[in-house]
Amino acid sequence: MGGSLPVLKPKEVIAILQTLGFVMVRQKGSHQQFRHNDGRATTVPVHPRDISPLLLRQICKDIGLTTDEFLKHK
Repeated sequence: MGGSLPVLKPKEVIAILQTLGFVMVRQKGSHQQFRHNDGRATTVPVHPRDISPLLLRQICKDIGLTTDEFLKHK
């Protein structure tokens, strides 16, 4: 991607996580926690605003994928 990441909506990030086999295990306020059966986990804030590239990088880091690998499932 060359350093330029797309800005995604929370629903888009959640859809990709679900495609990858993650399920929502709990929600606290507007933050939904997702877990994979292999133990990987991450949290997605479900706010009206978009997911920033910085946060997208952190979500990818949490689940052990590069941003390119993550975005291939979009």
